Amino acid sequence: MTSHMTTSATTGGGSRPVRRMLPRRADEEHRAATPLELFFDLCFVVAVAQAGVQLVHAVAEGHPAEGVTGYAFVFFGVWWAWMNFTWFASAYDCDDVPYRMATLVQIAGVLVYAAGVPRAFEANDWGIAVAGYLIMRLALTTQWLRAAASETGEGRRTALTYAVGIVLCQLAWVALLFAPQGDKRWLFLVVIAAELAVPPIAERHHRTAWHPHHIVERYGLFTLIVLGETMSASTIAVQSALDEHEAVSELLPIAAGGLLIIFSAWWIYFAVPAHERLTSNRRALPWGYGHVLVFGSAAAIGAGMEVAVEHAVGVAHISEVAASAAVTVPTAVFLLTVWFLHARHFERGTAQQLTLPVAAVAVVGCTFAEGWAVLASGLVSAATVATGVLLAEREARRAARSVATGRRGTQES
Repeated sequence: MTSHMTTSATTGGGSRPVRRMLPRRADEEHRAATPLELFFDLCFVVAVAQAGVQLVHAVAEGHPAEGVTGYAFVFFGVWWAWMNFTWFASAYDCDDVPYRMATLVQIAGVLVYAAGVPRAFEANDWGIAVAGYLIMRLALTTQWLRAAASETGEGRRTALTYAVGIVLCQLAWVALLFAPQGDKRWLFLVVIAAELAVPPIAERHHRTAWHPHHIVERYGLFTLIVLGETMSASTIAVQSALDEHEAVSELLPIAAGGLLIIFSAWWIYFAVPAHERLTSNRRALPWGYGHVLVFGSAAAIGAGMEVAVEHAVGVAHISEVAASAAVTVPTAVFLLTVWFLHARHFERGTAQQLTLPVAAVAVVGCTFAEGWAVLASGLVSAATVATGVLLAEREARRAARSVATGRRGTQES
């Protein structure tokens, strides 16, 4: 099968460099992420990495509350811009030249945003970050206006509502720059609430043609990229510590535990077919919004690993419990969020339902294991995977026996 995506990928928009931006079919077969979408994700990880670096510095210097708050605000901007593009592309990706150019402008915007992360984090100076955000949102607004020009009826109204909502929220971000310094972060929450309200309002009468399998694949790919960034940050931290301090005995348990945590996070996230539940906006929007905790905690695990390494070699100015919590808390948040968003909907029986919540509690308990906290968390995570596999296999055998028994009963009757 040769899709329009395959053709356009090689010619820059198929036989025509400019297409009508018509909605794609929500049941389109063989829908997959495009190279442009993958490139988009990789560029966004630059901003994720910047946020992680700032979180490490804040926590290691003994300012965990300020660090977590700043990280949450900065990460929201990264996640929300990524999410807006992802859902739009799932519904309207025509892959012509204007679409590609607008997407590349959004990528430029996120790089500007990433450059402004240190100032936003350290001095609450959002000038550069908001400028980058403005670039991204203007490009996305033009995309929605293109979609509106090709739509009719309720589809056109939905696209225009998105465009107007994005513009109004962006004006609020710009106005926030001129707010009193002490009020900025509280007003930030108000603007976040307005941003989150745009999709439900825009789609209250008409659902855009997003593709469930494509959306789940896009979220899964971004999770992979964030986990990869976590792995990279952890590896570099361990390598640097070994080069400067040669503290092998202190760092080996951290490295081993970190690997187990990241491997287990990958396994657990992809254990169930999440796309089967995304049958409506009522289910899909909470699922999509909830992933801010999945992405944020996955990235924070890497930052926590760096903090644990710095503490192990005597660089971090925090207690051992605080250094351990930098790893265990985001790991527990990841486990709980993945369970809440989709794992619990596919689990059968009390044992399966309780596996991830109990594991999250056990990981938090590992915080008090002193120098062995990261390794203990890794072992708990690995045991969680093993338990899940065994329980799933037992359930599969039980279902197979039930089917076989039913068949025998039918034949006898």
